[in-house]
Amino acid sequence: MATPPPFLNSNNPNPLTQAPSRIPEDTVIYSIYPDNPLSQDALQSLHLQILNAVSPFTTSYIWQHEPFTLSIAFHPFPHFKGHLRFGDNLNDEWFTVFILFRISVDFPSVSIQVHDSDGEFLLIEAAYHLPRWLNPENSQNRAFIRRGKLHIIPQSALPNPTLTESLNFLIENDQAAVAPDSVQSVIQNRIAGYPEKAKLNTHSVRVRVPVSVARVFKHAPSLISLAVEGFYDRDMDSMKHAAKMERFLKGGKGGEEEMVTVAVKMSRAMYAQLMQQRFQAPKCYPMPPKKGDLEAELGMKIACGFEMMYQEKKKEGEEGKGSGWKKYKESLEKSGYFKGLIPGSNEYKRLMGNAEEYYKNSSLFSKTREMLTAPVRQIDEILSLPYSADEFKNEDAPPSDDDSWLYSGEDELNSALQDRQKEMELYELKRKKKKSKEQKDTDASSSLKGEDFDLSELVKTMQGFIHKMSSYEGAEVPNDRDPKEVELDVERFMKDVESVMKYQGDENVTRDMDDDGGSSDMDFDESEDGSDISDHEDGEDSFMHSYSDVMNNELKSTTLKKSFVHANEQTSVKNEGTSNATEDMDEEFSPVDVDVNLVKNLLDSFACQQGLPGPTSNLLGLMGVNLPKDDNKGK
Repeated sequence: MATPPPFLNSNNPNPLTQAPSRIPEDTVIYSIYPDNPLSQDALQSLHLQILNAVSPFTTSYIWQHEPFTLSIAFHPFPHFKGHLRFGDNLNDEWFTVFILFRISVDFPSVSIQVHDSDGEFLLIEAAYHLPRWLNPENSQNRAFIRRGKLHIIPQSALPNPTLTESLNFLIENDQAAVAPDSVQSVIQNRIAGYPEKAKLNTHSVRVRVPVSVARVFKHAPSLISLAVEGFYDRDMDSMKHAAKMERFLKGGKGGEEEMVTVAVKMSRAMYAQLMQQRFQAPKCYPMPPKKGDLEAELGMKIACGFEMMYQEKKKEGEEGKGSGWKKYKESLEKSGYFKGLIPGSNEYKRLMGNAEEYYKNSSLFSKTREMLTAPVRQIDEILSLPYSADEFKNEDAPPSDDDSWLYSGEDELNSALQDRQKEMELYELKRKKKKSKEQKDTDASSSLKGEDFDLSELVKTMQGFIHKMSSYEGAEVPNDRDPKEVELDVERFMKDVESVMKYQGDENVTRDMDDDGGSSDMDFDESEDGSDISDHEDGEDSFMHSYSDVMNNELKSTTLKKSFVHANEQTSVKNEGTSNATEDMDEEFSPVDVDVNLVKNLLDSFACQQGLPGPTSNLLGLMGVNLPKDDNKGK
């Protein structure tokens, strides 16, 4: 199975998602950094210029959850930031990317950073075209949009870039960071067709709704996103509000509220969410006796969505317990404020009451409350003025758009899958060509072929391989380190071991002498003047001989020696003065030829593969060694 690119083959969380407050799901976050430090007045002026530049694209667009926003931030330095929750509508995310690219073209002296809850989604999109060194672990502060192109900070220039270092690099070396054309092509294809594509994502439908809902549509058509969200994300508590319809049916009396037909614009994702969910109309809601009336059914779902959204926002605004309260509560739990108490206990309730009281007096509470109640205030203002069904009777609502796209998504999905499959196949083809080229270069530079195959080269290659540094990612040779920097002096090591053992023996003797009163801690070490060197050498020989005796006795009764190929050289250990145990051995161990055994084992293993791929050929292939095939096999 082919190895996918790092950005499609990592279970590691992206560093961008490891901030103290995790990025909300289905949210795209973006930041715009001016090249030069700006005063507050200049920053506000640039802010207005950017908003004016994008307004033609965003004014009439129906966003799934929230519109494109941009605010001024001062940490870690003055810049612009924004976030947008796209939910189930990926078109919102890519439309946002299109807007950011347009901003980078209209304002060439800015660098733009964008990511979502998945991390660097632009790099993920172009994963099959990225350089192999780029992966989720080293991608932080490396991808930017600038002057209409995606830029990637090279690893050779900044191995671990900070935000400031990356921005300065882009200013000074703009062209050096431009991503390859293949990467640019993938991203541009993804945003191709915008802003016209954004209009195609809009679906207009005729619905029959209470006149109060129609009036809200007339003055605030963008609130359709909150209404659909309120319907789609409903729960048991919010459905209690729909059962009463107190705000949009004049106190829940459906008979007193006139119904009108209007055309409503929404995204295709919203339309699909409304169409594919069954919902029983509340008893108080006036539904026509004829079943299967799509206009009435959709209107009922939208009206109930408005009611549930309105009441929930109002309740959350009064309590001020939105996302701000959740973060505040989480911080209290992490700090141990609740002392591990069981929720619901008296002491827990007391601490919770104190926390809520403190939160309500904070600036965060007022900001959260203002944000949550904004749509509630807007609806109240719209419905505060007199209105009637007469203002909609003279308006001829156009027919609904064709919704055949809702049932033909399979073709679009198959087309997208085929495009991705072609991309994967192209990626694999490039990998195979590159691997084939490297193999040919290796074969051309190596003499390990046919009759010219030199087994000594195989030994040298293996010896070089085992002396390389290895890690969980494989073997590698450090570029900035002397391989001889860390060495093991075997003789010195054995002397140190023997010295420790000798010291322990002397210590026992010393203790005996201390007990007899013949020595003390103030006695000098005679070894300092060299008087005990001969004793040291005798001790070393004794230690080495004992170590050799034990090893030989362990191997004597085994057949281990028969599994190795021994050199022709026969050692006459007796002539060199062997130990007593060695003299008693029936058969001496002749030296093992390590190189011959290495070659023999590799060739035997290669032969067992019978020409098929296997561990030996794979290992040698990684080292650039190709064993010749046995052409005489089977003859």
